Amino acid sequence: MSAMASLSNLLRAAAVVGAEIPLAAALVGLDVVARLLPHAPNLTPVAASALFAGMVFRSRTLALAVPLAALLLSDLVTGFYDWRVMVVVYAALTLPALIARWGRRFGTPIVVVPAALSSSLIFFVTTNFAVWAFSGMYSADFGGLVRCYVAALPFLQNTVTGDIVWTAALFGGWLLARRSYSAMLPRPV
Repeated sequence: MSAMASLSNLLRAAAVVGAEIPLAAALVGLDVVARLLPHAPNLTPVAASALFAGMVFRSRTLALAVPLAALLLSDLVTGFYDWRVMVVVYAALTLPALIARWGRRFGTPIVVVPAALSSSLIFFVTTNFAVWAFSGMYSADFGGLVRCYVAALPFLQNTVTGDIVWTAALFGGWLLARRSYSAMLPRPV
């Protein structure tokens, strides 16, 4: 590839990311505010924002940065916790962006609901496993693992509800905005 073609590709990529940054900042802002305001446990838009970013943004890096930035900024205010559990939480809330990137290839909005539900279930399974493994709150045997998952079931309801409601709000708002301001918004690829 020639130097001119490489420069052209770099400039095109910078233009795409530059157009997406305001929307990414708005998603991060929404996530941070929602996490800082009083709310039911796990009823935040972070996973839905990651799913939305992964589906809409052309830049995979920017899509992954949305949940990571939101979590980091809000955790700076609320405080950090066991780093091992935190790594799992951050990974589980970044995964919806990757799921969405994979779902984009189907070119149909029907993948959004299964992606949101699978994101909720992956978050539940992975984060509660981390709590069982690292918190010391449960015995380090199969019975402790079962008790951990049973105790977390009310949180699963909030997670699924929050992910579905926030996903519907983000994608529904996006569709309405695209119809009204189609020339101003970046389109998913």
